[in-house]
Amino acid sequence: MKNSQKQDKLLRQNFVNRFVHWTTALSVMLLIVTGLGQLPLYTRYNVTKLPGAQWLGDYFITINLHYYAAFLLLFAVSFHIVYALARREFDIFPRKGDMKESYQIIKAMLTKGKEPASDKYLAEQRVAYLFIGLSILLLIITGLIKTLKNVPGVDLPNSFLYWSTALHNLGTGLIIFGVIGHLAAFLLKENRPLLPGMFSGSINRDYVKHRHSLWYAKLLRNGEITENSAGYDTIPSTSDNLNL
Repeated sequence: MKNSQKQDKLLRQNFVNRFVHWTTALSVMLLIVTGLGQLPLYTRYNVTKLPGAQWLGDYFITINLHYYAAFLLLFAVSFHIVYALARREFDIFPRKGDMKESYQIIKAMLTKGKEPASDKYLAEQRVAYLFIGLSILLLIITGLIKTLKNVPGVDLPNSFLYWSTALHNLGTGLIIFGVIGHLAAFLLKENRPLLPGMFSGSINRDYVKHRHSLWYAKLLRNGEITENSAGYDTIPSTSDNLNL
């Protein structure tokens, strides 16, 4: 984008962030669908009688897809952690006081009051990240244990396997709750302008200036964007390469 060109969008999610987000979303959804098929709920409640749903009742299909999805999730999580540490990008990581600030933000949205100034991510988003992240971690650990028991020569205590399975099921319930809460957040009008960021990567600049004022000020302070009375200007070849 040229230096003199007015910009009404800011890059919030670069390609790597979007790749990790959608890879995680795809693998989690596939894990949930195939995991429920192992119970087997779909056959019990006649879901397999629906057009195109017969495969949900096939144990070998669902178990293989479950393993593929698990591998994909392990890759996404590992890549995300290594990338964040290597780039020292911790904007989404929880901070002290996030619970209190989340309450203030939610209260302000419901009562049309004034929200506290926010950084790149809202406090409630950082809390949601922690909740979903811990739930995924629980699924990964217990899933690896459940897989380990199938390795020849490995003999794990029945009580250990019982609790691993119970915690795996708990993790499944928590992640379903987390996904529903994550999607429900966009029912609130104030959050909807954030949604395009997970598709195109960019969101409205005026929205950032108004609701993410701390992040906006940081971008100005670091010289990653500029602002003057004639409109919005950007530094050449900067905005499209920001690790935001």
